[in-house]
Amino acid sequence: MSGKTIEPAGPVARFVNGFEETAIAVLLGLMTLITFINVPIRYLFNGVILPQVEFLWAVEMTGYLFAWLVIFGISYCVKVSANLGVDALIMVFPLPVRRMFGGFAVLVCILYALLLLKGSWDYWAPFANLPPTTGRWLPTGFVPQFLPQGWYEVSDIPMPGFLEFLSGWFNDGDEYEKIPRVLPYLILPLGFALLTFRFVQAAVRLGRGEIENVIASHEAEELVEDAAARADKEG
Repeated sequence: MSGKTIEPAGPVARFVNGFEETAIAVLLGLMTLITFINVPIRYLFNGVILPQVEFLWAVEMTGYLFAWLVIFGISYCVKVSANLGVDALIMVFPLPVRRMFGGFAVLVCILYALLLLKGSWDYWAPFANLPPTTGRWLPTGFVPQFLPQGWYEVSDIPMPGFLEFLSGWFNDGDEYEKIPRVLPYLILPLGFALLTFRFVQAAVRLGRGEIENVIASHEAEELVEDAAARADKEG
């Protein structure tokens, strides 16, 4: 099953699957569009034909979009079992033992994802005027007193008018000049929550016997087998 997409079974899984794939496609499209527009404006037109054009925010925007794409890509790789790994030692054991190792590995991954989720929430929450959590490793509650940071803005990306309602939510009604950091940093808790969900899905598939592990260590062998099967069919 390594490297193969498993179709979502329930409505929640289908929603998450569609949201994830749509987000990745939109992020790729926006990065391509912004970069395509930015290059001719900066190097061909700016100062020659259209001296009033300012597109300095494109670099920062592309960086945030790329960060979103990477974090979404982490969970997507878990979904399709595309994470590379070495299982030369594990493969010498019988199938029940391999599944036991796979179960231990995915439980460690879930714990790691939960740690990332806690850390990402604690970092993002003050920018949304929300309390971070207490506890060193896992959340034990919420910090009763903290410094709200909803007024923090990014460096260059201007605030579009249709998002100005956020000033009433996070900035006491004062208008933003640049977009608030709460927006681009949202990918941290969102992305790691999605990663945790994907690892839980992998644990369920392991428990059902649908997969043996959560890595793609035999994709080359599968490609050779597929090519041989097509050759036999055509021959």
